[in-house]
Amino acid sequence: MFKKLKDKFEFGNGAGDYSIPLVRLDVMPANTPDELRYLYEFSVIDNELDYTGHPDAILLKDGSVLDVYPSAHGKGAIRSRISRDGGHTYADSIKNQPESWQTSRETPTVYRLEFSDGTSDKILLTSGNPDWHDGQGTSGGFNFSLSDDEGKNWTEFELVFSKKDKATVIPTVAMASLTRLKENGKFFDKWMAFFHDATFVNYKTILSFVGGKPVWSDPEPYFAAHRVIEKKANMCEVEVIRSDKGQGDELCLIARSNNKRYNSLISFSRDEGKTWSEPKFVPSALNGERHKADYTSDGRLFITFRSIERGERKVKKHRTDKSKNWFSEGWVAWVGTYDDLKNGKEGQYRIKLAHTYLENQTEPALAANADTGYCGNVVFPDDTIVTSTYGAFGEKNSDGGYKTYVVSKIIKLSDVDKLIK
Repeated sequence: MFKKLKDKFEFGNGAGDYSIPLVRLDVMPANTPDELRYLYEFSVIDNELDYTGHPDAILLKDGSVLDVYPSAHGKGAIRSRISRDGGHTYADSIKNQPESWQTSRETPTVYRLEFSDGTSDKILLTSGNPDWHDGQGTSGGFNFSLSDDEGKNWTEFELVFSKKDKATVIPTVAMASLTRLKENGKFFDKWMAFFHDATFVNYKTILSFVGGKPVWSDPEPYFAAHRVIEKKANMCEVEVIRSDKGQGDELCLIARSNNKRYNSLISFSRDEGKTWSEPKFVPSALNGERHKADYTSDGRLFITFRSIERGERKVKKHRTDKSKNWFSEGWVAWVGTYDDLKNGKEGQYRIKLAHTYLENQTEPALAANADTGYCGNVVFPDDTIVTSTYGAFGEKNSDGGYKTYVVSKIIKLSDVDKLIK
């Protein structure tokens, strides 16, 4: 069960190892049946640069998968790739990318906006303007673009809440999550978006449309009632999950603990994000950074994240940096149910999706390079999952070190279930 954050911190408090199975898809056993071999393979989305990272993805109505990502670590000109064959290959890109995307200063995030008034869907892309302390300064605020033709054409960046505005913020990972809101039990055309700042104050802003034009409400701290916990754990980069396969009346928030002194935290809201329960530690099976969650039709959740392992015995055995009291298993996914989240259960199993190589590694191991995660996940109607991330997957760059690039993987949980059995 959960351990409360107010307990005195000690190494291992709120941590420990997980006991659910780990399915390793980074090494394929020799006796793997032909129909399951695809689980151990991945597709390269973009490896043209020595470093490309932090993708997000969206499923288009024609069945294509659109990935967007920066051309450096956490910032840089936005690049795009499109898969027309279910995530097997990525040959196309957005033909008419806005010129303003070239000056993006953060990881882009993309979301589909569905409307109840008959308006055609829009796709929203956002990119924040954090201060990287690189001498360039920042305008503050965040940029956003919209597409109303399934990603073929986009508006140029529009900047909101910059230093020129009355309401000013300097966000990080805008928007970490975006959730369509309900009113009187029914979805309506407002969306709650989340980001944080450098002091780990977590904000929300509500997106609506007035006369067809986007309007963002002034950002407000939504975790002020739990500020001591929020600050102590450096809570950030939250994912918000709606109950009942995305149709329910409860919201679940999972937050990264940036200082890695605590497990990730979880909180719940029954009033559409107006108030949140006191955060508690997640079980170690779900501990990590930048969680991204999607449901499959059987009600299970597929949650990807960057693994952070804090169990004392495990850390001593597997860490490669003796100065750290944590290590990473790399790019992982958790499979479980909303009930598991609600009741502090470990879930069904974990998946190590592929190995991200540490500098001196020459073959996959449990310990992996933590510079991964920030996944873009899409789920097809037949429950095929295409998940994308970035990392050092084995190719070398011009100086002989491992190249960091963007890849995707195709997963069907029904097939992973077979490996468990």
